[in-house]
Amino acid sequence: MNDTIKPRVIISKCIEFDHCRYNGQIISSNEVKELQPYLDFHPVCPEVEIGLGIPRDPIRIVYSNHQKQLIQPTTGKNMTITMNAFSQSFLDQQEDIDGFILKSRSPSCGIKRVRIYPSDSNVPPMGKSAGFFGDAVLKHFPLLAIEDEGRLRNPTIREHFLRKLYIFARLRIVKNQRSLPALIQFHTENKFLLMAYHQSSLKKLGRLVATAKQQPIDLVFSTYENLLHQAFIRAPRCTSNINILLHSFGYLSDGLSREEKSYFLNELEKYRQGQISLAAVISLLKSWIIRFNESYLKQQTYFSPYPEQLVHAENIDSCATRNYWQ
Repeated sequence: MNDTIKPRVIISKCIEFDHCRYNGQIISSNEVKELQPYLDFHPVCPEVEIGLGIPRDPIRIVYSNHQKQLIQPTTGKNMTITMNAFSQSFLDQQEDIDGFILKSRSPSCGIKRVRIYPSDSNVPPMGKSAGFFGDAVLKHFPLLAIEDEGRLRNPTIREHFLRKLYIFARLRIVKNQRSLPALIQFHTENKFLLMAYHQSSLKKLGRLVATAKQQPIDLVFSTYENLLHQAFIRAPRCTSNINILLHSFGYLSDGLSREEKSYFLNELEKYRQGQISLAAVISLLKSWIIRFNESYLKQQTYFSPYPEQLVHAENIDSCATRNYWQ
């Protein structure tokens, strides 16, 4: 893949970028530190943007009058209208964005598990939801790559997030070129990755590309983009990855010895049992792709969906973790 591609990601400014937490601190994230050289980050702090200072008294989500309110308990200020207005205005202005990394469990930026309280007094929470800005992001860009820094510590979620992020960024670049040959090449290079994620979407996209000359180019790209984004809603099943690995193995098996074939099948079974990572099996196949100079497999982004510096072969993104923390 093209290692010069840098996906454009909006990130909560308090994560590694600025001391803008309510207590004036900054959030340290090893995951974000690692990604910084490879992503084009655009930091934002919604709470600062709506006029809350640094440091500031905390805000919380309060369920009142049958709706969620964003309240600062110490002052009694209701920031609901202000935060909603900022969120809508800010997100309406965003173009060519590939994803978001937002602060986990924040009443403004959280996308999951944000505490909701029955009042602004010292009482236990009554439930959990998304924060105000986070919820606006999910509604405005429901199909983009969106995660919080806490969930990115999970290898399965991280793998899915990076795959989405980079394929969306590559399509964005092709879309801006408005070139049908570039779209055809994109589709060819991502065939195995699409096959792993959603086979029926792959067929729809293939038919769209095959008949693209008969349609307006802008309609082709907008339809393709929508179908592609929908195909990447969920991470592929373990069985889908195994099918792709076996399919790829078929391109290479004629040149392999009996011992090599047996070794690959044993490694594949280890992956199935959750004993080794997907990256470990892919690395084995990539060594044979290089050895036999298999040109078709070489161009498949399935084997290098994002920069190899971000591959964590030691992490177990395996069949055993496939449904964890989703």
